Amino acid sequence: MPLAARAQQKTVPVIGLLSPGPPGAGGPLMDGFRLGLREAGYIEGQNVTIEYHWVEANDRLSAMAADLVGSKVDLILAITDPVALAAKGASSTVPMVFFIGGDPVANGLVASLARPGGNLTGVTLFGDELNPKRLELLSELVPEARAIALLVNPNNPLGGRAPIISSKMQEAARAKGVQLRIVNAASESEIDAAFAALPGQQVRAVIIDTDLFFFGQRQQIAALAARHSVPAIYYRREFVAAGGLISYGPSFATAYQQAGVYAGKVLGGVKPSDLPVLQPAKFELVINAKAAKALGLNVPPTLLATADEVIE
Repeated sequence: MPLAARAQQKTVPVIGLLSPGPPGAGGPLMDGFRLGLREAGYIEGQNVTIEYHWVEANDRLSAMAADLVGSKVDLILAITDPVALAAKGASSTVPMVFFIGGDPVANGLVASLARPGGNLTGVTLFGDELNPKRLELLSELVPEARAIALLVNPNNPLGGRAPIISSKMQEAARAKGVQLRIVNAASESEIDAAFAALPGQQVRAVIIDTDLFFFGQRQQIAALAARHSVPAIYYRREFVAAGGLISYGPSFATAYQQAGVYAGKVLGGVKPSDLPVLQPAKFELVINAKAAKALGLNVPPTLLATADEVIE
């Protein structure tokens, strides 16, 4: 609809979603966002409109964020760190709620978690902080592993976090008495090559880093882990649903719901600067028993007992 026509017909607030991926990416998770909106008194199609904008190339982020600001939406929902940074660069006045995986203070999005300041707030998963916990879980599942790999994407838009990740993970590995090998992969072929090389490096297990590209390649990664008999731990249950072994991370559905509640509050008149940045409210441990059996692994009863979901 032309912007002028929409401005004349506009009777309900408009949320502009800006997210990476092809149209419809993250669709099921948006159900959680809509649920949060409903809790705040807003129902899509009745008293709020959501316009969906999908970004398939990072070099288009700034332009698309500027276009969204120019369209006079009432609120921007920014998904992922790069999108949130682009949206912040496009406006200092349009209210924004973000959903990211990194540290919003270190990224320069907000002044502090408790007092964001400016025109944006939201939810962060602090995904990188959980890799040491994943290392611990993987060591429990594969106690004979003396070398564990961390698969990272060197082209991650937040590549500057790599030294911090490596330092924390090396410290966690030393504490567990295992060697940690950092393995890079930024394309489908590099993922193939990385898994093929793991046995020759005496690597017995692998941690998949938090990365949107890896998420898009979850079918490939889960299949390669099975083909090369390498136990792997992931950051989202969707990897396990695709045939992966185990995942540990925040509940994305719950976090999206938190973002929806915040969006509703902002539409209701609350300033983003008055809403502290939220952190994960729920973590999920998901185990694929069929994958474990195929790998010849005996899952410790303690892990099974604490799992939120066991896929048979």
